[in-house]
Amino acid sequence: MALQLIPSDTKIDFIKYRRIAQVISALAIIGSITAFFTLGLNFGIDFRGGVTVEVGPPPGETFDDQSLSAARSAVGALGLGDVQVQSIGGTAGAADGIVVAVEAITEEQGGQERQAAVAGEVQEALRQALGADIEMRRVDSVTPTVSGELVQAGVTALVVAILLMLAYIWFRFEWQFSIGAILALTHDVILTIGVFCVTQFEFTLAIIAALLTIIGYSMNDTVVIYDRIRENLRKYKAMPLRDVINLSINQTLGRTIMTSLTTLLAVVSLFLFGGEVLRGFSFALIWGVLVGTYSTVFIAAPLLVSTGVKRDWSENKTPATADARP
Repeated sequence: MALQLIPSDTKIDFIKYRRIAQVISALAIIGSITAFFTLGLNFGIDFRGGVTVEVGPPPGETFDDQSLSAARSAVGALGLGDVQVQSIGGTAGAADGIVVAVEAITEEQGGQERQAAVAGEVQEALRQALGADIEMRRVDSVTPTVSGELVQAGVTALVVAILLMLAYIWFRFEWQFSIGAILALTHDVILTIGVFCVTQFEFTLAIIAALLTIIGYSMNDTVVIYDRIRENLRKYKAMPLRDVINLSINQTLGRTIMTSLTTLLAVVSLFLFGGEVLRGFSFALIWGVLVGTYSTVFIAAPLLVSTGVKRDWSENKTPATADARP
């Protein structure tokens, strides 16, 4: 017998809770926008420019509070302006690594050549403070000009992705479906940006990639339910619209839950064992899967009750098929 986490004959009245879900989503969107303008995103070096150096402890050793203090003193003595030194990973009292972030070097200060020299100076200072056998894990250097271009490219990618999804839904379904799908996508993107403002995870190009993945995942889930709704609208022509939507969501609920769970197994593993570099990316995917599943079930599909949708009335309609019930 096949494993079945969700019964195939569920009869949950999702439409009954659509108003509550809409209020929760509206409050979450307002909170996300407020967090964006008050807390802001913790932009990574990709977007703000500068130098980032990540080092790991020598083989068989760990970094402690004294190591972090030594690193701060060594880098601070270089006189590089706004410098952030912090530990990453590990447990209390022991860090898995240390990351040094230096603000971008402007053209007046020497530009790209000076910034490359700064990366070398930071590495040398860390070697002297922490030992010559420390592990140099990552050295990133991005100029302000390049970072500005990356911001523009990232925003453009998100806007184009949403517009293309709108066009896809518009041609495949009626316009009423498009409204629900795009509102759900916008909802997912805003809430993801909001949670990054609250958690202050570093916002990098990898997060833009995660957002694009979330858009695709959410749209795929929405299309599956929309297909079932359209199919049932043709099959049960006399059934009220809200009942058709409830029936369709319940029929696809097992697939929705199983897809989300299997995806979460992969991204949670990535979050736990993928290291600091992939921590923000995997966190975005975890949040995106959860909020994307929620928006599909409680936002995209129930909105059809408010917008209405045409039924594909058959010319060979008979009382038996018109009054059919599941």
